[in-house]
Amino acid sequence: MCLSTVKDAIDALSRGKFVLIHDDDSRENETDMIIAAENITPYHIATIRNDDILNCVSNDHPLFTTMTNGRAPYGDKPSFSISVNHRDTYTGITDYDRALTISKLASVCRNIDNGGVSEFIKCFRTPGHVSLLIAAKGLLKERFGHTELAVYLAKIAGLTPAVVICEMLDSHTFRSLSIDEAYKYAKLKDIPLLEADQLKTYSVI
Repeated sequence: MCLSTVKDAIDALSRGKFVLIHDDDSRENETDMIIAAENITPYHIATIRNDDILNCVSNDHPLFTTMTNGRAPYGDKPSFSISVNHRDTYTGITDYDRALTISKLASVCRNIDNGGVSEFIKCFRTPGHVSLLIAAKGLLKERFGHTELAVYLAKIAGLTPAVVICEMLDSHTFRSLSIDEAYKYAKLKDIPLLEADQLKTYSVI
């Protein structure tokens, strides 16, 4: 299996393209589809929906208070917190509405120290149709989940640290998509595929 390079993934993410990241076999052993929140469009949401995957937004700011307790079977505390809709959405569930919510969340994160907090409080409501995940403050120094991997990739790409991550599912086995099937998908769609270890060992020069 010939994987992509981190530089390939940075280039794709910067150009508004998807990237796939496979988690360690000893952890979740899952592949997530990732795209920068600031580049999201309704087309991306439709792709996520049609290809049997689940979307949520990861970020790394303490504004989004974690509401979960306990640990998952693979050992980590879950990253999920609240779910939101932007107030300009209608139902919040359509591809257009989800893309709007996500792009506005990216704006909040981009301007977090310049009115972003008040924008979030004023412009979003909960519960909604976009789930927020909270990255560990130290990212890969503290946790090796897809949340941290995706936010780290966005940061080294010079993008706003708000990323849509989507677990790839298999409608035949009703489980997570295997790495072999994820690789086939990546080849078919010309999407970079990384292993988590590639990001863990990547150093920015």
